Formats: sequence, structure tokens, C-alpha cells
Amino acid sequence: MAEQGIHIRPATPDDIDLILSLIRELAEYERAPDQAVASPELIRTHLFGPGLGRGPTAECLIGSVDGVPQGFVVYFHNFSTWVGRPGLFLEDLFVRPAARGRGLGKALFLAVADIARARGCRRLDWMVLDWNTPAIEFYRRMGAEPMNEWTTFRLSGDALDRAALARSTTA
Repeated sequence: MAEQGIHIRPATPDDIDLILSLIRELAEYERAPDQAVASPELIRTHLFGPGLGRGPTAECLIGSVDGVPQGFVVYFHNFSTWVGRPGLFLEDLFVRPAARGRGLGKALFLAVADIARARGCRRLDWMVLDWNTPAIEFYRRMGAEPMNEWTTFRLSGDALDRAALARSTTA
């Protein structure tokens, strides 16, 4: 995709440092810089290597404006039992502040939507921080609807370890 100096391409292993930089910039924007702990090795394994043993765990596109990388999107497959088909989950979409308003975010979003359609996916899901009004407004303009009746839960870190251990002691 190339319009207004915008170019979208699949990420390669040569982009690992760029991806990590964009992840850290996103974490700063989302007010959680200490939570971005991904390493080059983890990015290599899960975006370009064996992932969980069946190929890469997720995929990444890099977006450039006038030849300068300015954003990225990371996504992976999920599955809907109700429709019996795969979907895509958009994990992160970020555009550097200097490039906002040029159409790069829209181009990255539409590229993932096109990939979902081409792969026979029936849904594209993602989460947005409730204070991120610009993102919420952007996604509404794209035709997205909030799923307000759902509450997102997360089990991570020590709590995940305890749950896994609890299963092994009760099995």
C-alpha cells in the first residue's frame, strides 16, 4: 500500500530493534513503560521463529511515511467457536506522534483488516484503553463497535503460575 508517501510491509528479523523501540514508545504513550519487558530474543522467537512450536506466534507490519519507519501493528489468529471460524486479534497498533494525522494508522489498520478478510476470518478484535479517546474515535470512524457488555480478565505472572501449579496438584 502506498499513498501520500505511506508504505506498509511485513516486518523482518532485521526490524527487531525497530519493533522493540516502537513497543517502548507505545508503552510510554500508554503510561506503562515499566511493563514493556520484551527482549530481542523473545521478539525473534515469537515473530520470526518457532513461536510456540508451530511457527510464529504473531505477525507484524511496519508502516513508513516518506521512507521513514513511523509505526507498526502486531496481530495474531484467534478462533470463534460461535461462528466456527478464525479471527485476528490486533495486539498493538502504534504510530509515532510526528507521523500522526498522515493516514498511517488507518493504512496499518486497513492492512490487517484486508489480511483477515483474505484468510477467511470473520472478526477482528482488539482492546483500547478507556482514556484513549483519539483511538476510540478512530476505531468508531472505521465502523467498529465497543463490546461494553464484556469485561476483560487477565491472569498473569505469579497468579498464572499459582493457577497452573494448582492444576498439577489437583490432577
